[in-house]
Amino acid sequence: MATKTPITVAHGDGIGPEIMDATLKIINAAGAQLDIETIEIGEKVYEDGCKNGIRPEAWESLKRTKVFLKAPITTPQGGGFKSMNVTVRKSLGMYANVRPCVSYAPFIKTKHPNMDLVIVRENEEDLYAGIEYQLSPEVMESIKLISLPGSERISRYGFEYAVANNRKKVTCFTKDNIMKMTDGLFHKTFERVAEEYPKIENEHWIVDIGSAKMADTPEIFDVLVLPNLYGDILSDVAAQIAGSVGLAGSANIGDHCSMFEAIHGSAPRRAGQNLANPSGLLHGAIMMLVHIGQAGVATKVHNAWLKTIEDGIHTYDIFDEAVSKEKVGTREFADAVVARIGQEPSTLKAVRYADTGEAKPIELKFKSDVKERKLVGVDVFVYYPNRNTDELAEKLQAACIDNMHLHLISSRGTKVWPDGIPETYRADNDICRFMANDGSIENADVVTLLAALDKASIEFIKTEQLYEYDGVPVFLKAQGE
Repeated sequence: MATKTPITVAHGDGIGPEIMDATLKIINAAGAQLDIETIEIGEKVYEDGCKNGIRPEAWESLKRTKVFLKAPITTPQGGGFKSMNVTVRKSLGMYANVRPCVSYAPFIKTKHPNMDLVIVRENEEDLYAGIEYQLSPEVMESIKLISLPGSERISRYGFEYAVANNRKKVTCFTKDNIMKMTDGLFHKTFERVAEEYPKIENEHWIVDIGSAKMADTPEIFDVLVLPNLYGDILSDVAAQIAGSVGLAGSANIGDHCSMFEAIHGSAPRRAGQNLANPSGLLHGAIMMLVHIGQAGVATKVHNAWLKTIEDGIHTYDIFDEAVSKEKVGTREFADAVVARIGQEPSTLKAVRYADTGEAKPIELKFKSDVKERKLVGVDVFVYYPNRNTDELAEKLQAACIDNMHLHLISSRGTKVWPDGIPETYRADNDICRFMANDGSIENADVVTLLAALDKASIEFIKTEQLYEYDGVPVFLKAQGE
C-alpha cells in the first residue's frame, strides 16, 4: 500500500468550502494518497481577534506537513488586518509563485487559442514587503526592496522550471530604465543566471511594452520571470486573456513549505449556491500532486478535467451556448470529472506529468564583491509645508556643519534647488541632500547634523545614508540634476 503524504487543508471562506469539497472528491477518486490535516483560517479567525487570520496551531500543522492546499479566504477591510496569504508566504519562505496560463480553445472563449505560458513571480520582496509610512500630511511612502539573493533564487527557479518542464525560453520583465537600482539588480542577476543555462533561450523586456506584447501576442512567451508586483498583476491578466481567472491555479514554492491554491478570491456573493467553478483550486491541487511525487495521479486528474471541458460540461462562468452542452453546478462538475478519470481529451492536448523526484532547494551562488563602503552624504527628509524653497535653503545652509554642504533640495524626486523651475510642484516635504566636503563622513557626523537642524527648528522626518561602493555612488541623482 502506497504511503500517504501528509498535507494541510483549509476550506476557507465564501465559495471556498464548496470548491474544496469538489477538489478533494476528484483527486481522491483519482487515487491521491493523502493524509489530511484540516485547519481553520480566514474570516472567522480574523473575527476572533487574530490579525493575520491564522492561529498558532495552524502554523504547527504547516511546519509539520510542509504542504498546504488552501481554498480562498476573505480578509476584512481596514482595522489593521494583514493578508494571510502574504503572511504565510513570507513567514515560511515561499519565494516563488508559479501560475500556468493556458487557453482551451475552442471550448472556452479566448482571443489567443495557442496561449501556453507560465508566470514565475518573486514572492517575498519588492513593494510587497509592506514597508509603508506617511511622511507628511500630503505624502505617503512605500519602500521597494529588491535583493541579490531574492533575485537569484527566483531567476534560478525560473530556469530550473523550464528545464524540468521542457520549456524553451525564459523571459524577464522589469522597469530598469526608470528604477535603475532595484529593477536593475533584478535584470542583471537574471542575466548572470541565464549564462548557466545555454540551452534555454533568454530575453528581457521593459515591463510596459512587454505587458502590451503579452496581452496581444502571448504565444511568443514561454516562461516569464518577474518581480513581485509586476508578476501579481500580469498573472491575473494572463489568466483572464487565456480564458478566465477562475480556471487558473497557483503554486507558492518554498524550501520549507509550499502552498497551492486558486488565484481567484472567495466570491462571497456566490457562496452556498452550488455555482462556483472549482477548476482554479483543482489546478492548484494538480500542481500539488506533482510537487509531492504523485505525478501519475496529477496526469489522470488533469486529463479528466480536459475531457470534461471538451465534452461541454461547463459551470455558469464559462458556459457558452455556441460550444457548451450542459450547464452544471459545482458538485455536478466534480461528478463529471470523476466520471472521466482514466479518459483523455481528443481535441485538447493531453498532459503527461513526469515524476522528477523531490525538489531540491535552490543553491545560491552569487555573493556581493564589494570591498569598500564609504559614507559620502545623507538625504534628510524635511517637513516644510510653506514651500518656500529659498527660505528653506538658507536655513539649511546656516545650520549645516563644517565638514558637509547642502548639495540640493528635491521634492518628490525632482530638483527644486538650486536653479529650480518655478513650475515644479512642491509637496509639503523636501529631500535635502548634504554631501561630504572631503570625500567621506562618519555616522556621528549625521547625528551632529540632525542635532543642528533640530536646534534650527527644522523638522526632519527620516534620513537615507548615501554611500559609495568601491568608489561608485550607489544612489541616484534627482530628476533635473
